[in-house]
Amino acid sequence: MNDKSRFDYHQIDKILHSRIRLSVVSILASCDKADFTSVKKAVGTTDGNLTSHCLKLEKAGYISIKKKFIKRKPVTSYCITEKGRDALIHYAAKLASLIETQGD
Repeated sequence: MNDKSRFDYHQIDKILHSRIRLSVVSILASCDKADFTSVKKAVGTTDGNLTSHCLKLEKAGYISIKKKFIKRKPVTSYCITEKGRDALIHYAAKLASLIETQGD
């Protein structure tokens, strides 16, 4: 392997490199917003697991979380931010670059 074909794994976004967080951001990239139940069902994880991963995404600025009450019932919705969309595009490009580099 020469220097040209080396891939710096440090360039992979640590936040998005989690399967659950990548799934959440990918789902949100395909819609305007999604509620907790829809995201949970699509990702196939537990309430607590989804909540903790979404909080990490929010802290990174990749998603926004809105909470409100409808008929006294809490409703949480998620939206991808511009920063999150850019991070997802950059992440996908880096993975594609890794695949291309290894094919040489």
